Amino acid sequence: MALRRPLFAAFRLYPVSLALPAVLDHHFARPELLEQALTHPSVAANPAYERMEFLGDRVLSLIVAEMVYRAYPTEPEGSLARRFNALVRWETLARVAETIDLGQYLRISRGEAGQGGRGNRSLLADACEAVIGALFLDGGIEAARRFIERQWSPLLAEQVDLPQDAKSSLQEWAQGRSLPLPSYRLIASQGPAHEPVFEMEVSLPGHPPAQGRGRSRQAAESEAAAALLERLRNKNRG
Repeated sequence: MALRRPLFAAFRLYPVSLALPAVLDHHFARPELLEQALTHPSVAANPAYERMEFLGDRVLSLIVAEMVYRAYPTEPEGSLARRFNALVRWETLARVAETIDLGQYLRISRGEAGQGGRGNRSLLADACEAVIGALFLDGGIEAARRFIERQWSPLLAEQVDLPQDAKSSLQEWAQGRSLPLPSYRLIASQGPAHEPVFEMEVSLPGHPPAQGRGRSRQAAESEAAAALLERLRNKNRG
């Protein structure tokens, strides 16, 4: 009878580059955790990837909330929440992933790679959360904190002005151009009932719609509004 090969045996031929642990500022005692965090489900059945993504999201939220709390000791809860939300958006995660060139380390299927998976910002955001989860599992909260504080401190410093709610900003943009109010619709709802992920679409007449994801409909609407607003502003700059 043939022996069963471990899930990640095929990947042992392609060990994780030592460059990534150096960027993460952590030596993995269990490098298989990092392998799992970098192996997209399109390659192999890998439930650990989504589990680490789930964990990394919570670890990131805790540490960023503490960073914001300490950086703005006199601001009320509402202002802190707006700063926090801007820092944990998937676009911010994707930006960090791009900064450390995370895409080059991902193990994705040929089909996913052929569709630009290594540059897919949504995929990069998910992988960044998974890596944070791996850091936490291997080195505890301090290992995750070192990476997050190094990568997110410059982003926090950029927040000279209080970030405006994306939905309000998009509404003001539309009203300033005599357009109807933005229209939102639910595209999909995925995941288990206790941990759903919503995908919403926002549209304005005369402009292609934009999508956003979140663990509530409101969060997904905000992500969609931010994506459309960024596109509109970039178009105007061009």
